[in-house]
Amino acid sequence: MQLILVSGLSGSGKSIALNMLEDSGYYCVDNLPATLLLDVADFLAAAGHERVAVSVDARSAAIATLPEVVARLRGRGIESRVLYLEAGTPALLRRFSETRRRHPLVSPQRTLPEAIEHERELLDEVAALGHRIDTSDMQPKALQHWVKDLLSLSGNALALLFESFAYRDGIPLDADWVIDARMLPNPHYEPQLRPLTGRDAPVAAYLEAQEPVQRLLSDVEGFLRRWLPDIVREHRSHLTVAIGCTGGRHRSVYLAERLASAFRGEWLALVRHRALERLAPGDPP
Repeated sequence: MQLILVSGLSGSGKSIALNMLEDSGYYCVDNLPATLLLDVADFLAAAGHERVAVSVDARSAAIATLPEVVARLRGRGIESRVLYLEAGTPALLRRFSETRRRHPLVSPQRTLPEAIEHERELLDEVAALGHRIDTSDMQPKALQHWVKDLLSLSGNALALLFESFAYRDGIPLDADWVIDARMLPNPHYEPQLRPLTGRDAPVAAYLEAQEPVQRLLSDVEGFLRRWLPDIVREHRSHLTVAIGCTGGRHRSVYLAERLASAFRGEWLALVRHRALERLAPGDPP
């Protein structure tokens, strides 16, 4: 049986992810107490369910025992993967304001910002169990596609994720390694390149002609090739390399695309462009 555990902060998109999994043929259980996970997994396996998704969050009884429960599931031969969804506090405050829903940990003694931070503390050990997805700037449709891409990967392989971002929006919460590309020549100052992105051929040609850009690309690729085998030996299932520039449109996008292309033949590589995902249809980049 393949078991997907969906956890994370309230308001980060867990319901969206679980609904997507259900639409993809998973048998889904929402808000299951961590103490019941082993028994429920045994029951569903005996009932013939091959793909199961379970949501476990801070409201769950004995959430602190989840790391031990996951280890026991894997010890029984159940392929268990954890998706941990999170978002920055400003994004969560905005979402609760827009939906007018109550945070489950808000109380007369705890304000909404305090409830969000308290939930982060409760889930700190859970966040380290699996792949973290920062949904701060992510639309529901983008989250659905991102979860689909992750789950299409083999559970026994390292998922290598290259993520471009804009420093003005803050460093992504899900980053394992961060590369700063702001010192590189900037296509933004070339009028004919400004409206384009790092995925466009003219921008790529401009950056390929810049020696500092190619030197950084070579250095990062060499660093990754040196250390990825050691990461795999530590039984890591994912690694997120975040590459940032000022606006997240040109340099970081180009580097993420080039690195993903360089590693795709050897590793399972995905690309995500945070700043580009924030653009509404028809907006200039």
